[in-house]
Amino acid sequence: MKYKFALGAYPAENQCFFYVWAPKANSVAVHLVSPHDKLFPLTKGKRGYYFGKIEGVEHGSKYYFLLDKKIECPDPASRYQPEGVHGPSEVVNTFLYKWSDQRWSGLKKRDLILYELHVGTYTANGTLEALIPCLDRLIDLGITAIELMPVGQFPGSRNWGYDVVYPYAVQNTYGGPESLQKLVDACHGKGLAVVLDTVYNHFGPEGNYLGNFGYYFTKRYHTPWGPAINFDGPGSDEVKRFYIENALMWINEFHIDGLRLDAIHEIEDRSAIPFLEELAEVIHRQAKRLGRHIYVFAESDLNDDRVIRPRTLSGFGLDAQWSDDFHHSLQTLVTGEQRGYYRDFGMMEHIARSFRTGYTYTGQYSLFRQRRHGRNPVLPDASKFIVFAQNHDQVGNQGQSKRTGATVPFGALKLIAGVVILAPFLSLLFMGEEYGETAPFHFFTDYSDPVLAKAVFKGRKKEISAKGKNGVPDPQDAATFFISHLDHRLFRCGKHSILFEFYRNLILLRKELPAINESNLQDQEIITFEKERMLYLRRWYGSSEVSTVFTFSEKSVAVDLPLPPEKWLCRLDSADKRWLGDGNTTPVILHSNGGVSLCLPPWACILYEKVNEDGI
Repeated sequence: MKYKFALGAYPAENQCFFYVWAPKANSVAVHLVSPHDKLFPLTKGKRGYYFGKIEGVEHGSKYYFLLDKKIECPDPASRYQPEGVHGPSEVVNTFLYKWSDQRWSGLKKRDLILYELHVGTYTANGTLEALIPCLDRLIDLGITAIELMPVGQFPGSRNWGYDVVYPYAVQNTYGGPESLQKLVDACHGKGLAVVLDTVYNHFGPEGNYLGNFGYYFTKRYHTPWGPAINFDGPGSDEVKRFYIENALMWINEFHIDGLRLDAIHEIEDRSAIPFLEELAEVIHRQAKRLGRHIYVFAESDLNDDRVIRPRTLSGFGLDAQWSDDFHHSLQTLVTGEQRGYYRDFGMMEHIARSFRTGYTYTGQYSLFRQRRHGRNPVLPDASKFIVFAQNHDQVGNQGQSKRTGATVPFGALKLIAGVVILAPFLSLLFMGEEYGETAPFHFFTDYSDPVLAKAVFKGRKKEISAKGKNGVPDPQDAATFFISHLDHRLFRCGKHSILFEFYRNLILLRKELPAINESNLQDQEIITFEKERMLYLRRWYGSSEVSTVFTFSEKSVAVDLPLPPEKWLCRLDSADKRWLGDGNTTPVILHSNGGVSLCLPPWACILYEKVNEDGI
């Protein structure tokens, strides 16, 4: 779709152009509240759009839209809400910022090592600009891309970000739009890409005035968070436009390198050309026009490869999706968790399946869902999946919101790191994971409506109780937010500093060895040892070849491995005293005649590289 005008307010040369979709209104006016208190009626155009040009309105002016001379609301496409979700919108000229990243073209997908973080709890200040001094440590760790949890305007000052009600506006308590531009510019200057989490499946419950303007919602579907977005009913073309322009705004005005789409399984769209397919196509076309690498990632629990399948094969054409199956397989093997959806996992074969295709369930019967679940990918591709041991959901959506750093043995933390980073997929770390952060990551809110706050707390307790957990902290209590802040001092202390170095070493190996970073799902051999709780992986790419062993046993185990007849050099052993292990139990050099016998320590992560005739 091509449009003559862009949604929202665009200032230029002592004037501002306003454009809004409001088919439910018979009249729309701009109520300018500063620098002067005046009303300016807008002209009604086709399909419910209103537009107008106002002289003397510049960057920094504040305004509302007045509907039918009686309902006053902020701009749905507001670029800034300096006084929160109920206050006036502010005219922002995002093109005033002087970028220094003209030579930045982004990163190849295979080079992405993602780091998810929440702006409000990552630093004491909780702002976008406060992240800039932290970038060097992430670079030292080996991270190549930060993934920001949603920064769109939400109610109050404390929120995960998924209660966004102004998706075009950068959260005021995070510093607003210019602060995001400064952060992205700083990241690009240091070689870091920036991925932004976006929420296109629902709106938050407070400050949501869109129903006054147009047909943004539908009663034909429902989501866990309330009314579903109207992506396929009357007026849905305009709703799709609203979100597609938002995506392009992040790319064009903020130089974002990729979007992560939240819970797309809650987007219902039976259009011949679904919203997700159109969004991916528009973004990829813009990336080509700009000469940049720009990606679209999705969160989906459908195990349906249409999400990541190319459009030429009737797919949506998204670049990758989060693999929940990989996480669940890993989590159950390490912790023994069997509540909720974890009851579908717990065997070595489960994680082996995820290594083979990206999904564990590809049509098998699911006890949790009480039906068959998933399908085999048409084109299994390692770079189409993002894997992780922790993320905001998996930590926060449990009673005490405990991280693995506070719940599992140190040896298991090293094993978890190895499984994620040495996997052929794209790796994602959750903030603090790299040094074993022990602070919880609770769910927190800051609603102004006490009735809403009480209802959300009640619903939260019911949801967590259904998973067999207890002791849910009050999301509205400021202490719930502050206790979720990271303690960055830990990464310099004892085991935490050793774990940080272990992660760093793993990432260096991943970048160095093509058999890890470049191999695909067809170029691997996978063998499970169910009794010994061990997984053996052999992968190759060109002349590069590695064999990796992961043991999920709390005791030492002896196994016979079908190692090809070559000379093999141990590049990593988590039992090494360097990593606070009990000492190496495996040889530094292995000469295999087609098989070897090894005694493996508990929670082992061991990597061997094939030695070529002229050396490594």
